[in-house]
Amino acid sequence: MSDPIKYVLDESRIPKAWYNIAADLPTPPPPVLHPGTLQPIGPGDLAPLFPMSLILQEVSTEREIEIPTPVRDIYRQWRPSPLCRARRLEKALDTPAKIYYKYEGVSPAGSHKPNSSIAQAFYNKEEGVKRLVTETGAGQWGSSLALAGSFFGLEVDIYMVRVSYNQKPYRRALMETYGARCVASPSTETASGRAILEKRPDHPGSLGIAISEAVEIAAQRDDTKYALGSVLNHVLLHQTVIGQEAIAQLDMAGDYPDVVLGCAGGGSNFAGIAFPFLGAGLRGGPKPRIVAVEPSACPSITRGKYAYDFGDTAHLTPLMKMHTLGSTFTPPGFHAGGLRYHGMSQLVSHCARLGLIEGLAVPQIACFEAGVQFARSEGIVPAPESNHAVCAAIREALRCKEEGKAETILFSLSGHGHFDMQAYTDYFAGKLADLEYDEAELAMALSGLPSVNA
Repeated sequence: MSDPIKYVLDESRIPKAWYNIAADLPTPPPPVLHPGTLQPIGPGDLAPLFPMSLILQEVSTEREIEIPTPVRDIYRQWRPSPLCRARRLEKALDTPAKIYYKYEGVSPAGSHKPNSSIAQAFYNKEEGVKRLVTETGAGQWGSSLALAGSFFGLEVDIYMVRVSYNQKPYRRALMETYGARCVASPSTETASGRAILEKRPDHPGSLGIAISEAVEIAAQRDDTKYALGSVLNHVLLHQTVIGQEAIAQLDMAGDYPDVVLGCAGGGSNFAGIAFPFLGAGLRGGPKPRIVAVEPSACPSITRGKYAYDFGDTAHLTPLMKMHTLGSTFTPPGFHAGGLRYHGMSQLVSHCARLGLIEGLAVPQIACFEAGVQFARSEGIVPAPESNHAVCAAIREALRCKEEGKAETILFSLSGHGHFDMQAYTDYFAGKLADLEYDEAELAMALSGLPSVNA
């Protein structure tokens, strides 16, 4: 059969609760620390930035957290998302492996990010917030929060990493279409942005800098809160609808993965597909290999240090123990802007530290080669971020061919690349390169990690 087989659940099978991996971990992750006192933070420390409902989710150890009905009602527009068997890709690779992909590009914003943006906007609206401010790398999170703001009548301001702001004008246009304001970061609107520009007027920006700007603005107004698109526990929690649906869909197919793959920048998409499978294994079920795939030009899991660090460049955020390249590290301007973050979620980092997941770093050119092969086989053009998972899936399928193993491979196709065609144009024109980070800059960034005896 040449066509993919698609497994779609009835909308009644949209998960009724998010899954919290914290309930099943053998040991809890290290506490988040106040940067001044180096003591564990409490809900009051986060209250200036987040509504209390999200703060309670951030620290929860309950296995299931109910999804509010208004959030599930909006999810129904695109959830459950399809799970597809990539038979044409399997044939092209001549592999005995079975390849499945969970396709999150069917959301209105074109990625997995609305799974959390809708929830965050709902909880903020419930607590009387009028405006949300955030950062975005490639624009998937920014456009998703803009969408959520339009649904719930919230103002949205977005600080977009400057290199992506210039590379991806259509993402910017999408945010504005949804009613948000998009600003190139670093900007002159904040003290942190002005300080960066004073040192380097042509700074390409980074997610760490954009986070600093958004946090600074959020702290200035009582009617404004900050919304984060990845990294934090409550964001990863919201994304677990992906893996929960995938488990049910694979059950329809009479299958279960031997390998689960997801691209990883801050950790939300990866956790979304992986944590429900990881949790099932921790509770006595099958234990697939679980691989977080990151860019070789920003390899926080495979090259970073596991240490306490700030989540932003201006050091306005609490300290989290995570795999980090250093909060002042500026990645090179490769096209997968959503993966250009100096750190990794503390939950994902903790799982890596426990040996529950693996990290894999792949270069830009190989990712685009894989993305083009996938598009020509399956008809879907992946986002540059998703290409990392595609690349890893193809490598796993070719390994199965070499070893003669009929394994089942599952990966998250976290979004489409319709707003990223300039990246593909550059690829076909031979303008892309396998960018490398500056070893001296990395060493300097790591040397500046906070001193924490914990």
